[in-house]
Amino acid sequence: MVADFMKVGKMLKKFRVSANITQEEMAEHLDSTQSAVSKLESGSKTIDIFTFATWMKITNSEVAGAALLFGMETANAVTQLIQTVPMFIGGFFSWIL
Repeated sequence: MVADFMKVGKMLKKFRVSANITQEEMAEHLDSTQSAVSKLESGSKTIDIFTFATWMKITNSEVAGAALLFGMETANAVTQLIQTVPMFIGGFFSWIL
């Protein structure tokens, strides 16, 4: 499957903007340049998994990033997590008690 780098780039930008971080600030966090960040966001440069993980951590977008990696729509992923996590936690506490 060929990745849609433009789609990934748009999501990277969305995560960065939502976190109120400039391209220059992101570049500093990634030990990179503003130009490289711009290329990632435009989809003209591919992102490696380590940079992607760092980007998600910096922007506090780990759940949405995981959804993107696994090809799930963000809203769908969050809905599934909201339903699954309480059941898991409830089951875990029932098991302990």
